[in-house]
Amino acid sequence: MEINPENSIMDELRKRAEADKNDKSVKDLVLLLFETALLTSGFSLDEPNTFGSRIHRMLKLGLSIDEDDAVEADAEMPPLEDDADAEGSKMEEVD
Repeated sequence: MEINPENSIMDELRKRAEADKNDKSVKDLVLLLFETALLTSGFSLDEPNTFGSRIHRMLKLGLSIDEDDAVEADAEMPPLEDDADAEGSKMEEVD
């Protein structure tokens, strides 16, 4: 991966990192940039769930959704009904 220090994304990440070295959103953005570069280069991620969680956090940040609001919304959701046909909902195993 080649880093262009004049790129607007890199410039803004540098400014934000210099302003607050402990900013979690900057760390998430840098890791997203790296993992996206891996994916677009044809590599796979060791921990795709972590990547997905990071994407969700960035979406919430971009949409100005407070984490406390998201937790409350999840708490209001009713539990899922038990599936009587658990065998039919299992994923097919591949040899």
